[in-house]
Amino acid sequence: MLIMLTVAEHPRSLSELSEATGLPRATAHRLATALEVHHILTRTTDGRWTIGAVLTSLGANSSTKLIDVAGPIMTALMDESSESVQLYQLAGATRVCIAAREPGSGLHNTVPVGTRLPLTAGSAAKVFLAYASPSLRESILAKTDKITLADLEQVREQGWAESVSEREVGLASCSAPVFNSEGLFTAVLSISGPTERLKPSPGALWADALTKSAAILSEAL
Repeated sequence: MLIMLTVAEHPRSLSELSEATGLPRATAHRLATALEVHHILTRTTDGRWTIGAVLTSLGANSSTKLIDVAGPIMTALMDESSESVQLYQLAGATRVCIAAREPGSGLHNTVPVGTRLPLTAGSAAKVFLAYASPSLRESILAKTDKITLADLEQVREQGWAESVSEREVGLASCSAPVFNSEGLFTAVLSISGPTERLKPSPGALWADALTKSAAILSEAL
């Protein structure tokens, strides 16, 4: 509990965690690593421990705030693109749709709220893996040939990812990261629709609008 409460204040390196808790480095490392295995803690991109998916999913107020703030931004993005818009969060080794907006007419991609999808394919999966802990990233990359380390480096450099018929034939998407008030990666915002409308590059069509919306959401948080 001491480790979780300490990390909840802000991400900690091993030395910071040991100093803040008064635990020997070996003990702090052993306990924090065990908590990470169970997704109670996770690692930031610079290797510091922070609150993991299990505790995040239990934090209803945090998720509710994210969904409430995202609602009008997602609606505006749907209106601008005339495509479906989804908001995903990490849930263990999967991603879960926590909010969605769908056009009232025409052929579009439907992802019901609560749907869990793998991290082995798709633009949202690439964004999650680009900002994931090293252990999660390595375990997922070992299971797929659709995502490479070069793909993830590109995501971090350009701030978005795209996919065409990658997770599902006939479906294309573009995704961007969302960050919380502490600047930590917290969710993925996506535009998705039929390949015929979004090919050859969903990003060429909607990356600018998507990343702008993701930035507005991050700022609002």
